[in-house]
Amino acid sequence: MAGYGESMAEIINLNKARKRRDKAQAERRAEENRAAFGRSAPERAAEEQRREALRKLLDGARKE
Repeated sequence: MAGYGESMAEIINLNKARKRRDKAQAERRAEENRAAFGRSAPERAAEEQRREALRKLLDGARKE
């Protein structure tokens, strides 16, 4: 019976394996979303300042 222990498969907990798989999938999805939609706080602030400056320029040129 020398080969008995070597031929058995490793026992795994299916719930843990499923959770590990789902967590990895969620992390990949989050990584894709960060790449597609993520902007740093300074980038958002700069965009907001640009938008505000443009609004003031347009409001100043408005004829009433």
